[in-house]
Amino acid sequence: MAAPGRSGAALLRTVIGVWPPGPDAAREWVTRLPSLLGSQQRCVSCVSGPAFFGPRLASASRPNGQNSALDCFLGLSQPDSSLNFRVPAVCMHRDEQDLLLVHRPDMPENPRVLRVVLLGAPNVGKSTLSNQLLGRKVFPVSQKVHTTRSQALGVITEKETQVILLDTPGLISPAKQKRHHLELSLLEDPWKSMESADLVVVLVDVSDKWTRNQLSPQVLQCLTHFSQVPSILVMNKVDCLKQKSVLLELTAALTEGVVNGKKLKTRQAVCSQQSNHCPSLAAKGPNTLSMGDPQRIGWPHFQEIFMLSALSQEDVKTLKQYLLAQAQPGPWEFHSGVLTSQTPEEICANMIREKLLEYLPQEVPYNVQQKTVTWEEGPNGKLMIEQKLLVPKESHMRILIGPKGHLISQMAQEVGRDLMNIFLCEVQLRLSVKLLK
Repeated sequence: MAAPGRSGAALLRTVIGVWPPGPDAAREWVTRLPSLLGSQQRCVSCVSGPAFFGPRLASASRPNGQNSALDCFLGLSQPDSSLNFRVPAVCMHRDEQDLLLVHRPDMPENPRVLRVVLLGAPNVGKSTLSNQLLGRKVFPVSQKVHTTRSQALGVITEKETQVILLDTPGLISPAKQKRHHLELSLLEDPWKSMESADLVVVLVDVSDKWTRNQLSPQVLQCLTHFSQVPSILVMNKVDCLKQKSVLLELTAALTEGVVNGKKLKTRQAVCSQQSNHCPSLAAKGPNTLSMGDPQRIGWPHFQEIFMLSALSQEDVKTLKQYLLAQAQPGPWEFHSGVLTSQTPEEICANMIREKLLEYLPQEVPYNVQQKTVTWEEGPNGKLMIEQKLLVPKESHMRILIGPKGHLISQMAQEVGRDLMNIFLCEVQLRLSVKLLK
């Protein structure tokens, strides 16, 4: 913990020691709260650490002045219009977030908009891809299924274009929902999202040899029901394939040999290394396949195919530019300062749940109930959060706490760092475990 009486020189050394090098990287850690909130515009900065995540500085009364050495180092001494297109942070207070969500969009003269639904089986990488497209991690990610429990909305705003991402739960069958006592949202939300979609992005995990050869029946059912909505195929995790020739077979199977109404030329079915986008896959020819075929394993109505790794910034950039280009003239739905429709408490609970899924074995994390006890801003602008984790068995409690409390402490630190990057403020998170009565 930083000492209250730390000198300016010591603080500067601390910042220099942890801040990403260069002004562009520095600006990634800086956001301006919108003046629409009716409060004084201020600059929020964060310094990463195990318990101390940095001071919050008031821009109107900055003690170092507008052209201080610290500002020059951070690259903030001169106005920069590029800040307008930086990824916004999420408000750490629910009332501020709610106010921002209902505020009139600050549209340009010729606004464009696109509503995109990410569809796929559980654990194919929808949330990972959404986070990469947004430029900030706001959706939970884990290797266990059903990490996303309900529809979550993210907003990309660049220049005159706004792309709204609907990250849906993995599509499951009614029988699986009933057998595992899962929330109805896992069954209903993807279908609700499709009703307002302008484009569907279907994700397939090509590294899973058991499921990659065909689209799931639930995905096909959804695509068939909403066949009027344009769709594209994203073949994810291609970096995990040792033999790239497998992509040839998968492309033919998942598209039934047809892309954008044209039959594939099989010799062109694998993208060149220079492009992850595959518009040249198709050759002229009619689409003769029936949509009602009960034996269908693919979808012959994809407009485009992308082969990428959701963890690769360059790959995702290619897809993002395509989505921005597909936007049509129309009014924005949100202010440019909106990154997600989730409340701060929902984001926190989801990030904690991510760690539970990551570190706890088998079914244990699915039996943990979460209860937020404290959510308040301290006198120095630090966000103080306390959440109780309620478990049904003493054995689960011991697993969750870990030897000498190391596991729960590690989870709290990791979630704290994630929340720092989301809210761009100092965060202190405390987790406690209690046995359900």
